[in-house]
Amino acid sequence: MTATTLDPDTTGRDQSNIDVPETLQSAESKLVYVFLAASDGATVEELHEALHLRKITLFPVLSTLTERDVVGREGAQYVPSAS
Repeated sequence: MTATTLDPDTTGRDQSNIDVPETLQSAESKLVYVFLAASDGATVEELHEALHLRKITLFPVLSTLTERDVVGREGAQYVPSAS
C-alpha cells in the first residue's frame, strides 16, 4: 500500500488553514473532513487507503457529514460543501 501525500502544488489549496466546522465532534469526522478539504474530494476507497480507516467506519462518518451539509457527493466522490 502506498502512502498518500497532500501536495499544495497539486491540490492548489492552502492546507495550513482549513477551518473545521464546530459541529464535528469525533476525531474520525474531523480527520475525514480535513482530508476532503485538503484534497478537494475523495472516494470511499481513497479515504480508506489514505487514512487507514475501515470502510465500516467511513460510511457512518460520511453519512453524518452529508446530513449536516458539511460534505456533498459528486458521483462516487465526497467533496467539501461550498459554504
